[in-house]
Amino acid sequence: MNPAVTTIQVATAAPYTVRIGTGPGTWSQVVELATGARRVAVIHPDGLAQRAQALLQVLNEAGHETHTIAVPDAEQAKSVDVATFCWTVLGREGFTRTDVVVGLGGGATTDLAGFVAATWLRGVRLVQVPTTLLAMVDAAVGGKTGINTSEGKNLVGCFHEPVGVVCDLELLGSLPRAELVSGLAEVVKCGFVADPVILDLIEGDPQAAVDPGSDVLRELVTRSIAVKARVVSADLRETGAGGGVGRELLNYGHTFGHAVERVERYQFRHGAAVAIGMRYVAELAHLAGHLDRDLADRHRRVLDLVGLPTTYVPGRWEELLTGMRVDKKTRGDELRFVVLDDLARPVVLTAPDPALLTAAYAEILR
Repeated sequence: MNPAVTTIQVATAAPYTVRIGTGPGTWSQVVELATGARRVAVIHPDGLAQRAQALLQVLNEAGHETHTIAVPDAEQAKSVDVATFCWTVLGREGFTRTDVVVGLGGGATTDLAGFVAATWLRGVRLVQVPTTLLAMVDAAVGGKTGINTSEGKNLVGCFHEPVGVVCDLELLGSLPRAELVSGLAEVVKCGFVADPVILDLIEGDPQAAVDPGSDVLRELVTRSIAVKARVVSADLRETGAGGGVGRELLNYGHTFGHAVERVERYQFRHGAAVAIGMRYVAELAHLAGHLDRDLADRHRRVLDLVGLPTTYVPGRWEELLTGMRVDKKTRGDELRFVVLDDLARPVVLTAPDPALLTAAYAEILR
C-alpha cells in the first residue's frame, strides 16, 4: 500500500482537509492542526486508552499541555450526562477559545467530541481522528455533531466543522471483522447514491473489500470520503442548496435504519441497521414505481457480498413507524425517504402511501 498521505478538500465556508495515511506517522498531522493551542483534550472511548496515550505523547513532545477524557464505548457515550462530564473537565483545566478538542474513536466518539467542541465557549477548534471505517467515511466528515435522547438518535446537536480530519488506515487492521463490515454499509451507500465505481469494486473483489490492508479498501475509503466531501461542500446544513436532494442524499437508508436502532435500544450496529434500511428503501422505491427490479435486487446482492444484513424480524412495524416519525428528516407529519430513480439518481419520496410502507416492510422480513 502506498504510504503517502492522500488529501481531500472539504470546501465549505470554513474549509478543511481530510488526510488519509497509514501508520503512526500520520498522527503528526494532528500536531499541525493543533498549532497555536496551549491545551489539547483527547476525548476517547475506554477501549482506546492505549491509542490515546500514544497520541498524547506525540502532542506532548510538540509542547502541548494534554488532557485525556475517557468516555463509554459506542452509543453509550452520546448522552447529556457524558457531555456534561466532558464540559466539567474542560472547565476544570481552563480550556479557552484558542485550545483544541480531539475526537479519537468511532462515530459515536466523534459525534460526541464534535458536540462538546461546538458547545464549549460557543465553539473551539476540533480535530477528528476516526479509528473505525464507519467514522472515517461518514461520522467524522461533514460537521454534524450530536447526542442521543430517549426519544431518538442524534436529536440534540449542531453543525460544527472540524479544522481537519486525520484517517490512519492502519487502525482498521485492529478492528473486529464485524465492526469493519458495519462500516462498509456507508461505503455501499455512497456507491448507490453517487459513485457506482464503489459497487463495481466490491462486486469485482468482495474479499479485498473486507481486507483492511488491501488497496481496494483504501480506494473504497478514499472514494467514499470524496463523495461526502463533495456533498457537504455544496450543502453543509442539509437545506437543499443549489437544488436537488443536496446533503439529504447521505441519509439514504437512514430513516428506516435509525428506527431499527431505536427499536433495538441502540444495541444494533449502525452499519447493520443502515444496510437493512437501504434494502427497505430499495423495496419501497420499487413498489412506488421509482426503481426497477434488478437495481432493487442489486442492493441485496452487494450487501450480501460483504456480509451485511438485508432482512429484519416481523412484528415490529408499529414500533418502527413510531421511530421513523421522530426522525430528523420528517417534516410535520410527513415521512420523507431518500430513494433512487436510478443508480446515482437520488430523489426524495414524501408522504408515501401507508400501504406501500407496510408492503416494503413485508418484503424484507426473514
